[in-house]
Amino acid sequence: MARRSSPDGSRTRLPDARRRMIEGAIDSLRVHGASATSVDRVLASTGAPRGSVYHHFPGGRTQLINDAVTTAGDIMAGYIERLTRDSDPVEALEKFADMWRTTLRDSQFRAGCPILAVAVETNDDAPEFARAAAAVFERWHAALIDVLTRNEVPADRARRLAILTVASFEGAIALCRVQQSIDPLDDAVAELRALYPATR
Repeated sequence: MARRSSPDGSRTRLPDARRRMIEGAIDSLRVHGASATSVDRVLASTGAPRGSVYHHFPGGRTQLINDAVTTAGDIMAGYIERLTRDSDPVEALEKFADMWRTTLRDSQFRAGCPILAVAVETNDDAPEFARAAAAVFERWHAALIDVLTRNEVPADRARRLAILTVASFEGAIALCRVQQSIDPLDDAVAELRALYPATR
């Protein structure tokens, strides 16, 4: 299930072993969460050589996971920024929802959001995980606020609606995985869709 490219089809440009380990860590975060994402699990799933771990990630597991969060966040943020730049708010909402419908179905509802997987765990021994996740969420919020304000939504309401959108997607994706159904995402998007035109 390794994500070899970004949602729009462009490839990340990283050395092969490093890229494979980051992709493997992203996949593990999406399916197993941060606490179960180990160097051994990533090596087993990717076939990357053990000797390359500390060459590419001198900080070990902590650096691997942090780099995976940052990379996944950059890929998704870039996708959201393109959607919100090239589409109106409702179109962007629908395209983002379609991407997640495909991801959930293709993974048989095993794959969730790797950023949320890190954000919901305490990780007291690695506070950089929370900082990386916060930076990703902030970038997503900024892209949503931008498309909403460009479509004449007042700034305060755009900020609140952006937070509601991210929270709704993250919660709905978690419910989809638990219920093995796309219905929670469809329901959340239907309610968001009703709010978006009303604020323009």
